[in-house]
Amino acid sequence: MEVAAADDETALAVQELLAARCAIAAADRTTREPGEPGVRLRCFLDLRQEPGS
Repeated sequence: MEVAAADDETALAVQELLAARCAIAAADRTTREPGEPGVRLRCFLDLRQEPGS
């Protein structure tokens, strides 16, 4: 899943919310595209598993 957000804090907060609902391979940093506003964060979700499993 890719999250587009205005800043790092927002992108990481969205990732935290997702991690509370499903198993996630979390990202540790965001990326920026030169000349584009905001940041992107890519993480991998497994909707079939419970968090912590």
